[in-house]
Amino acid sequence: MDLAYIPSPSTGVLHLGPLPLRGYAFAILVGLFIALWIVNRRWVARGGKPGTTTDIAVWAVPFGLVGGRLYHVITDYELYFGEGRNWVDAFKIWEGGLGIWGAVALGAVGAWIGCRRRGIALPPYADALAPALAIAQAFGRWGNWFNQELYGKQTDLPWALKISEGPNREAGLYHPTFLYESLWCLGVAALVIWAERRFRLGHGRVFALYVAAYCAGRAWIEYMRVDEAHHILGLRLNLWTAMIIFVLAVVYLVVSSRVRPGREEIVEPEKDADAPEKDAGASEKDADAEEPAGDDSDPVAVTAEAAGTAEKAEDPVSGAAKDGRG
Repeated sequence: MDLAYIPSPSTGVLHLGPLPLRGYAFAILVGLFIALWIVNRRWVARGGKPGTTTDIAVWAVPFGLVGGRLYHVITDYELYFGEGRNWVDAFKIWEGGLGIWGAVALGAVGAWIGCRRRGIALPPYADALAPALAIAQAFGRWGNWFNQELYGKQTDLPWALKISEGPNREAGLYHPTFLYESLWCLGVAALVIWAERRFRLGHGRVFALYVAAYCAGRAWIEYMRVDEAHHILGLRLNLWTAMIIFVLAVVYLVVSSRVRPGREEIVEPEKDADAPEKDAGASEKDADAEEPAGDDSDPVAVTAEAAGTAEKAEDPVSGAAKDGRG
């Protein structure tokens, strides 16, 4: 008799009147909203403007969802295409099936588009996003608990996950790999926040550290899973993906730290909001230049004008700052 285990919900759907609230979608949305709140605070703390991250998320989130679903459908195509399968199920994202690799890859494309539209660079935004994304994953993994999916090998540990009989699964006690990954992601978020402050990481290295740390955990968690997956040379496809991306992230960390040490001082340059006023002022000066200079014999006016010219010439810092807003 098993005295301790983690129970699984009897259903992954809670009906609020006619409206179905699916546990998988709920977990994803909770993680998403928390991530948006965190990344906005981090961006403002780095000197960015409030609301910028929301504008970028308008592009990044849809791209990420599409990318995550595409990766899952492509790597598990036999679940949706072929004899006895209905291809329409490929669009039922609420039933589970988001590949983090595709979500991050295509989400980065959406973020790049959003950053270009705001006139900012992608690396500092990615650095602000890194711990927020890890925390979003920590919450999102609980969607697998609602769907009773992606668990590990059988075990009799006190924190074993109890799985009920269902399609493509046998009742029993299994390793709660969703919980392992959720806790690992929280640890990754703490790691990158500490490393960023300790070593003043920048130029995308915070995000690269998040990627490397996540892949390290995903590798051993993937090895424990027993769900159906494609294998290459005896290893699961996602395990190969984690190892390859881990190496790429580490290489980026090393090369970037040598090529661009330190971190960005300005993450969101000011736009030249005074441009119309400057143009108007220049026009007035041009108009004045066309008019007669008046009485050149006025030494007070000539002296004041010369003093003003000298004063402007002696203040290159403010002038540079004013020109830098463009």
